[in-house]
Amino acid sequence: MGLKFREDKDLVFLKYSNNEDLEILVNYLTKNKKGKNRFNSELIKEGRYIKNTPNHQVYWDLIAAELQTYGSNGVARVIRGNKGVYYKEILMDVCKKMKVNFNSKSDVAVIERNLLMKILTDSLEKMDNDELKKVIEELDLQTDRFNKQAVLVALQVAIKAGGFKSYQLAVIVANAVSKQLLGRGIALGGNAALTRLLGIFASPIGWTIMGLWTAVDLAGPAFRVTIPSVIQVAYMRAIFDEEN
Repeated sequence: MGLKFREDKDLVFLKYSNNEDLEILVNYLTKNKKGKNRFNSELIKEGRYIKNTPNHQVYWDLIAAELQTYGSNGVARVIRGNKGVYYKEILMDVCKKMKVNFNSKSDVAVIERNLLMKILTDSLEKMDNDELKKVIEELDLQTDRFNKQAVLVALQVAIKAGGFKSYQLAVIVANAVSKQLLGRGIALGGNAALTRLLGIFASPIGWTIMGLWTAVDLAGPAFRVTIPSVIQVAYMRAIFDEEN
């Protein structure tokens, strides 16, 4: 029957994403934790994929369709078949699983930001005082206290004031997740300050993600797909919004 993209305003921006970022999303969707093809991946069976990979831009709609077919557990995909659900439903499934506070009536970009902030917040719990001090210095946060709560409050203030932009948050989280799960980070330019931030957060976020996988494995394998995929989509949207 094949994949068919369900027109979704929250995913059409993927057509403008670059192949490097789409490559990471494709890996999350089609590879298992051992790096082998997922047995239930429909994307890798598609003619346009086989003919054009790794030029993912040619079949961005099939990538989006593959994501749409994933539900909150493995059984859901069997029930839904190749008829996918809207991205926002998948995003909210992920947020509920990760205990993210969000308003279901908010735009997806806002909900994604809440998700990314939750991951960043959880990673602060795994930082020592030296790491927290580096975060304060690199982000020029307005606090002279090195405890986790003070850094969190200062981060929230910086985000609201625009001092710590949404795309920076997205880059930090998406890069750490990619390094942890795929062994490589996202493709970046020569931004030295951002590169230093990525280094500070990589391990704490990595530990946060690995701790989450224990619960995910108990809850259903589809979350292994949807959680990193949603994080990558959130990053790609933040970059798109920043550039447009």
